[in-house]
Amino acid sequence: MKLFKKQKGFTLIELLVVIGILAVLLAITLIAINPAKQFSQANDTKRTSDVNAILNAVTQYMADNKGAMPTGLSATACPSTVPCTLAKAEVMTEKLDICSFLVTDYLAALPVDPLTAEGQAVQDCSVDDYDTNYQISVGTTNDRVTVTAPAAEIAVSISVTR
Repeated sequence: MKLFKKQKGFTLIELLVVIGILAVLLAITLIAINPAKQFSQANDTKRTSDVNAILNAVTQYMADNKGAMPTGLSATACPSTVPCTLAKAEVMTEKLDICSFLVTDYLAALPVDPLTAEGQAVQDCSVDDYDTNYQISVGTTNDRVTVTAPAAEIAVSISVTR
């Protein structure tokens, strides 16, 4: 007569309980981290930085040119009610190309929204077509320049005025 040795190991129930506990912990961790919100916050941070950089460049251009704004930027062309998109295209409806005024002298490259054109900044202003997805406007009563990122993900829009 053979004697059976008691085999050591985990039962199926024990394994299922451990897997269930791990799944619950993983779900709690993913909810706490929320990667989609983290990416949205990172994109909005880049938009805030880009808007400030563009406005600083325009302000510096105006300081160097005795208060004159880049050609095409005015309260009549880009009023705060209908801001101009910083873009260059064949059909220039409510679009403003000020890349050549700012790039290399005041900016290394014209910033682009992170979700537009894969976020690649415009370094060559002679290209035929680009869109930054940022807007610029001038106040009709006080000539204050406003740069806006209308595609913000967490905030409604990101805007800076000087």
